[in-house]
Parts: sequence; structure tokens; C-alpha cells
Amino acid sequence: MDDVSHHPALPLLQADCANCFALCCVSLPFAKSTDFALNKPAGTPCKNLGQDFRCGIHTRLRDSGFRGCTVFDCFGAGQQVSQVTFGGRDWRTHPGTARQMFDVFPVMRRLHELLRYAAEALTLPDAAPVHAELRRALADTEEWTRADARTLAALDVGALRQDLNPLLLKASELVRAKVPGRRKNHRGADLMGARLAGQDLRGANLRGACLIAADLHRADLRTADLIGADLRDADLRGADLRDALFLTQPQLNASQGDPTTRIPPSLTHPTHWT
Repeated sequence: MDDVSHHPALPLLQADCANCFALCCVSLPFAKSTDFALNKPAGTPCKNLGQDFRCGIHTRLRDSGFRGCTVFDCFGAGQQVSQVTFGGRDWRTHPGTARQMFDVFPVMRRLHELLRYAAEALTLPDAAPVHAELRRALADTEEWTRADARTLAALDVGALRQDLNPLLLKASELVRAKVPGRRKNHRGADLMGARLAGQDLRGANLRGACLIAADLHRADLRTADLIGADLRDADLRGADLRDALFLTQPQLNASQGDPTTRIPPSLTHPTHWT
């Protein structure tokens, strides 16, 4: 599978924190839990955020109780809002932009996530019958990323997702149809803590499945559809996720793996995997 993060017609679909005004550290709320050491309301800077828009504990987030920060990925929405939507005007120097900037950021993140899925589907040769429709959807979604802040804040991204989802599903079905044998259908299933170690899940439909803390070590997940699957604390040690469909970096970041876990080339092994 090609690297979908650098599609030439798209904005960068990977976070570029050096060109972002730490929007994820300010815009989004979080609650004290196993993922966050404290409560923070939306629109309020995290106490660990420096004046230079950098995290003061970036290298020790997990040890400091901020595991949730290491899981999050904006798919490049942060720099798009900072440098394109607001033309490089940051919320500290231009406080009048702050509220609108923080409202736009989560909208842009959802747009970039859709772009990432559509771009990936276009790299799948077996999905060629829907490529033309996917290209149109991709172009329409990309155009929204260049809209002004007021337009973006009012955008119904859910409607865009409803239009794109049938195309992504069809692309998935076309790819998975090539897998021999009976393919498992666990779409939306509650598989929390499920014992799936070593199972052949090639071509499985795991769209939206709850796989929290599931035992998937040494499982074969090639060409399994993982869009929206919850992989928090799932055991992926030794699992084979090469060519897994619609797998994202945040899903990997939330899981547990090791150096033997095989992943698509467009993704990276999380630093906490040992």
C-alpha cells in the first residue's frame, strides 16, 4: 500500500507540530482519568504548554500521566488551521482569533481523517471500480479544507462522512472479496477482551468493533477492515497488520505491540512499544 500521507493533491495528512499553534493542547477538553492526569476544559491551554507552543513534558508524557496525548493525532489538521485557515496568525498574538480557531480545529481534523481514508482507498487496485467516485469525493472534501473559518465552523462534517462512507465500504468489500475462504464479520461487535490470539482474521470486517484489551497477539489481520475499530490496549504483539484497511496511527498508538508487530509502511511503530 502506498503512503497515503503525502498524496500530491492533498494537504499534509500527518501532524506537523512545528507549524501548528498547539491547537490540540488548547482546543480539546480532557478529563482526569488513566489517560490524563487532570481536568482541562475546551479552549484552555494545558498547564504543560510553553509560550513557544511546545509541550514541556513531551518526552515523558506517559510517565507523567498524559498517555492520551501520545495516542492523539490530528492528521495534519493543526498546521492546516494554523497556517492556511488563519494565515499564520496565532491565538496568543491575535487573541481575537482564539475562539474561532479552537472551534475550527476539530472540524478540520474530521475533514483530514476523511481525506486520509479516501486517499488510502485510491491506492487499492482492487477498489478500481469506485476510484472515479472516490476521486470526486476526495476533491470535494479537500476543497472544504480551504474554506474560511466561519464556513468551516458551520460545516456538517457528518453529512460529508455519510456520503463518503458507502464508497469506503464498497472499496473494502472489493478488496476483501479477494481473500479466499469464509471471512469473519464482526462489524460493530463488542469484542472487549476477546481471545483472538493467532486467529486468521484476513479480510475480516471489524469496522467499528470494540477491541479494547482484546488479545490479538500473532493474529493475521491482513486486509481486515479496521475503520473506526477501538484498539485501546489491544495486544498486537507479533500480529500481522500489513495491508490492513483504514488502520490509522492513533489506533496503533492506543494499542500494545512490539518490534515483531508488522504494520503498513505508511505508519510507524509507537515509541511505547517494546
